[in-house]
Amino acid sequence: SLSSRHCPWKMNQLPPKTPVASPVSESTNSRLEALDNLSMDSFWLEVENIKQSTEAEQEECSLADVKTQEEGEAEAEWLQDAGLAELLEPGSEQEQLLLLSTLTRTQAAAVQRRLDTYSRSRRRRNKPPVRDVRDIFAAGGAQDTAAEKEESNPDPLWHNLRTSNTQRKSQDYSCTVRNPGKEEMFNMDVAYSEQAAVLLKGSFLPESRKLKDGNALTRFKILKGRLGVTRIGDLSAQDMKKIPTLALIELTALCDILGFELKRNKAAKLKTTEKRLFGVPLNTLLENDQKLLPNTKVPLLLQALLSCLEKRGLETEGILRVSGSQTRIKSLEQKLERDFYSGLFCWDEVHQNDVSGLLKRFIRELPAPLLTAEYLPAFAAVQNIPDLKQRLQALNLLILILPESNRNTLKALLEFLSKVVARENNNKMNLWNVSTVMAPNLFMHKGLPNKIPEGKEKQLAEGAADVVRMMIHYQDLLWTVSSFLVAQVRKLNESNSKRYQFCDKRIKNLLRKIHADKDKVEKNHGEPSKIVKVHASLLLKDSLEVHLNNATRVADVLRQFQKNLCQNGWNIVNTVNLLKCNNSMDCTNLLLYEVGGNIGEHCLDPDTYLLDLYHINPHAEWIIKQNPSYPRMF
Repeated sequence: SLSSRHCPWKMNQLPPKTPVASPVSESTNSRLEALDNLSMDSFWLEVENIKQSTEAEQEECSLADVKTQEEGEAEAEWLQDAGLAELLEPGSEQEQLLLLSTLTRTQAAAVQRRLDTYSRSRRRRNKPPVRDVRDIFAAGGAQDTAAEKEESNPDPLWHNLRTSNTQRKSQDYSCTVRNPGKEEMFNMDVAYSEQAAVLLKGSFLPESRKLKDGNALTRFKILKGRLGVTRIGDLSAQDMKKIPTLALIELTALCDILGFELKRNKAAKLKTTEKRLFGVPLNTLLENDQKLLPNTKVPLLLQALLSCLEKRGLETEGILRVSGSQTRIKSLEQKLERDFYSGLFCWDEVHQNDVSGLLKRFIRELPAPLLTAEYLPAFAAVQNIPDLKQRLQALNLLILILPESNRNTLKALLEFLSKVVARENNNKMNLWNVSTVMAPNLFMHKGLPNKIPEGKEKQLAEGAADVVRMMIHYQDLLWTVSSFLVAQVRKLNESNSKRYQFCDKRIKNLLRKIHADKDKVEKNHGEPSKIVKVHASLLLKDSLEVHLNNATRVADVLRQFQKNLCQNGWNIVNTVNLLKCNNSMDCTNLLLYEVGGNIGEHCLDPDTYLLDLYHINPHAEWIIKQNPSYPRMF
């Protein structure tokens, strides 16, 4: 269940090590079993190392006592985080119409469910109930409550959900994998919860999954629609701020469909510290770093640690697994606190195992977990979803919910871990080895409770390691903004200037009206061709006229732009960064952006079909810019 509020193991209670299979055995299964057991032993050894490193500075932490929330309190917090808090106060619903108007049917059902629970809790406490979401769209003020409406006229979707959830309680939720080693398409055009609702009557194959066999991982390819794929970083900061609330609603809707309850920890109150590097909140670190290097998105200390390991540690056997000297690591931490920002700290003579120890210590010492205190239980509980594709869908949404600083820092770490795995032949650290060593550092935190049901240590530890494995292996897919979320952002931006007349009590009828209006607009704009202007003000004084048809892609426009630059002698403002060594124009150094209309700024996939994009956003400008070409995402 996603309702777990605890870390997945105890620091002070380790399960006994599983005996390794006999080395004289010729059985392939026995050899694999031996490797599996050895790998999980590495997990518990890492837990023991963490315990030893913190014993000397053990302190009581008030955050370990998580208060039980009263009924309705969790729903109120959820509505707050989902951008719908004003629905709790009658008379202020108009501000929420913009967000509600973008929801799919399953998302709207998720919102309604939380409001129903909150309303029932208020009635039990003899407080006036909040208005039903469906009443917001009513011409008159209906007085019956959400619960009464639901009982008298139940929604078929809710009936199916309840029936399915009751049936699924008896199912085996052990992890399964589909088509190991084969490639499957990953659909990001349709909301995940809507996809799950279609599969609601289906069943999951009771296949067992070998967590440690990297070759068994299914390969996924994102199904590209005609609007291409949007990566994290392709949208403007203004539009990205809308994504976490939409992702939270979608994640909750997906969990509802799958029969899981999504509960979150309360946000932790961070303690102040005298230190400048270790044990400092991410945002504080970044604020200090940005005074030295503006636009820094990943802490400079973490960048330095990763850079040092990439230069001299990737070939080191057992890197990350073999522990450095705790005495040296503590001494290095003190030297870094004193000398790092002055530039006096010398990395050249530092032992690589000590640097990896510093890296793990930096992650553990963050006042709040890198995966955040609120969503750490949800990350850990992803393992309970039986279908691999749906586990990845949930992880994708959780990563989008993370604060930007956490997400950027996590991506930098995962990119480094991928490089470690890529040198497996030299460092003897395969994907599962790396995952089992890093899982305790990401999922154990001194500020959160760590009690678990007795006998569940191994299951939860393997599950946490598998979540880390998925984040490393599928990070390109996970750092993608689904097309359906981008479409909802567009709808939010459009709704700022367009208001719908709500004359029906049901959200689903509102959505039907909106989608009908959208179909009319698309039909009106359905001309087979169009001539548009593409601007490149930083490169050219003139704009480029482009004739669009159903086959014109972004890559075609960039090639046309490159050809005209080379052949027509246009008045180029700055060619320095556009020229290759042989003085030919480098098209890969150019990007096409969609700016304005129903989007802030959107870096376009080279495979985007521009006539389709024009029909969706006819008022946008298209601007060619140079690729920032950073070696990392920060």
